[in-house]
Amino acid sequence: MEEKVAAIIEILKDRYPAALCALHYDKDYELMISVRLSAQCTDARVNQVTPALFAAYPTLDAMANADIGDVENYVRSCGFYKHKARDIVLACQMLLRDFGGKVPDNMESLLRLPGVGRKTANLLLGDIYGVPGSVVCDTHCIRICGRLGLTTGKEPEKVEQQLRRLLPPEESSDFCHRLVLFGRDVCTARSPHCGACPLSMYCTVGAPQEKP
Repeated sequence: MEEKVAAIIEILKDRYPAALCALHYDKDYELMISVRLSAQCTDARVNQVTPALFAAYPTLDAMANADIGDVENYVRSCGFYKHKARDIVLACQMLLRDFGGKVPDNMESLLRLPGVGRKTANLLLGDIYGVPGSVVCDTHCIRICGRLGLTTGKEPEKVEQQLRRLLPPEESSDFCHRLVLFGRDVCTARSPHCGACPLSMYCTVGAPQEKP
């Protein structure tokens, strides 16, 4: 399994050299907000919404003091806008009140923030602080790793723990970013492009090819 994982990592690196988060942001707390908005929503849609949102509330203090109803109007097209607007404002208030205006650098503190679960926390730890072993288990990660036979089940926390045992800690965050790109590009949820897949020799469900 170790050799298989190493080979998959290298193939994805070759295909996607820049393992960057698809969400656009300038400030750490803006990434937190963008990730919250991305729940059940595409990153492309979030990137269309956030420029106006961040322009209207250009500082953490401004966002923390925003009227939730006004924020709802900015994020409506992202879906579940009432919950998301509330979480955004309350999380920003907590950053100011409890964390000195900084996004926390540890899992325990991040999970205290409204709307922040393990997926969001791992993404923030990996992208902002470069914490090794940060595994972001989104739908792409769960789907692709299952198809590749790296993990079993679809419960995010269980898949995260399985990947923590398999992935080199220094590779995990970038690996998950590359899975997002690969999931959009090749290994889609419906009608995956198995014939053009560079990982097909490792796949348990796609068109079989000769293994290396």
